[in-house]
Amino acid sequence: MFRFFSYSLMLLLVRNEIFSQPMVYNPVIAHRGAWKKKQLPENSVASLKYAIDMKCAGIEFDVWMTADNFLVLNHDPDFGGKHIEKSSYAELSQKRLDNDEVLPKLKDFLYEGFKSNHFTKLVLEIKPSKIDTERGKKVANEVFKLVNALGVKSQITFISFDIAILRELLSLDPKLHTQYLNGDMTPGQLHKEGISGMDYNFKVFYKNKHWIQEAKDLGLILNVWTVNASEDIDFFIAQRFDQITTNEPELLFEKVKKVKENLEWELIWHDEFDYEGLPDDSKWSFDEGGHGWGNNEKQYYKSKSIQNSQVKNSKLYIRALKETFNQSAYTSAKLTTYDKFALQYGKIEVSAKLPAGKGSWPAIWMLPESLKKGKESWPLCGEIDIMEHVGKDPNVVHVSLHTMLYNHMKRTQITHFDTLSYALDQFNTYGIEWDGNSIRFMVNGKLYFETTKGQGQRNVSNEGWPFDKPYFLILNLAIGGNWGGDIDDRIFPNEMEVDYVRIYKRR
Repeated sequence: MFRFFSYSLMLLLVRNEIFSQPMVYNPVIAHRGAWKKKQLPENSVASLKYAIDMKCAGIEFDVWMTADNFLVLNHDPDFGGKHIEKSSYAELSQKRLDNDEVLPKLKDFLYEGFKSNHFTKLVLEIKPSKIDTERGKKVANEVFKLVNALGVKSQITFISFDIAILRELLSLDPKLHTQYLNGDMTPGQLHKEGISGMDYNFKVFYKNKHWIQEAKDLGLILNVWTVNASEDIDFFIAQRFDQITTNEPELLFEKVKKVKENLEWELIWHDEFDYEGLPDDSKWSFDEGGHGWGNNEKQYYKSKSIQNSQVKNSKLYIRALKETFNQSAYTSAKLTTYDKFALQYGKIEVSAKLPAGKGSWPAIWMLPESLKKGKESWPLCGEIDIMEHVGKDPNVVHVSLHTMLYNHMKRTQITHFDTLSYALDQFNTYGIEWDGNSIRFMVNGKLYFETTKGQGQRNVSNEGWPFDKPYFLILNLAIGGNWGGDIDDRIFPNEMEVDYVRIYKRR
């Protein structure tokens, strides 16, 4: 009696806190708990706790009733070789789950589910009885009695393939959250029944896509099961489903994160290179010349040379060649957005595969308009190096800022580098997130290095932080020079491949 009172008191204390969190799009319903990644038993307390730790929006689990009226969790009608509905709990308890848990009772599961949980909802599936429909209704009544006594019925969504079970629950309390699973009723029919939502297999929604908008128009909750493939997850996120039931909650969270980023950032300039030939001259300009560019580089940058800068197969190829041109032994290309586009604060993403070999020096970087317009000289103007790689140090990716007070000539530049084992053999996304207070260097969407205005007592004048004005983007492949070093002529032709360039403003 005391233990039951403890359950009730504890659950009543949290009932008004759950779902009081800020409204953020989170459709993740962990199917039978979050079990797959850690190889936990499905419908176990361990998979429940892991899903709560992940902050899933909900946890779906399956309920049966034993012959002696214990409500227990299991997906299949049999457990340990025994038919659940025809066996006592004592008989079923002789076998344990793979992690040594006993077969969970619903009461204990609810206790664990709400004990330290102020975020994740429980989605309780009542399995249709294999004995008869009346027994299914009885199970519905027993479930209702328990959750009502614990004071958590408003924090639970009740789902079933058996419409009679949902009707029985709604006869007990028409305000219950209910969803139908079987896929054979239209949104209009569910709405007339007073059912809160439709929770259908993803193939049903593909076949009846018009039901999606009909359900939204009627105010029904949209849930879909069991969505595990990446392309299916993308579809149902794009359709803005309220809930997506999955065995892959980690993957779904990653997909949702991208959606959140897209909501936070507005794409304002991009090149997807979905054309053929020279780079689009409405987006790109060329720097031309062979004067070493202040670093004793050995290449001549050609303008509009399809051998050195070519778009094909939805990629941009910046190509360095061993060929004599205007007293230079090598040619390459340097693309800029100067006089086309400049940015002051925002996010930049460049997906690129870097070239290998001694002497190669690819870079993704930025300079301000003030330099080109002759209003400031380097390094007073400032420089943002999003990515630099020199072939003599394979896979070491550098990011830097240069200013009048902090630059590589004084060896005081603001810089960071690390070895990325995957830098040369695959596409990676290099970028920055830049505002009036900081510049965050990102690799594949993850923070690589961050520097903040005034950090470490740094000077915040224009000499120390000149990053509050418009900058343009530069993509180039240099050869040799002060940093590129000795050149191995066997590396040519040497190419940096670019999959896309995307620039965003914060909404």
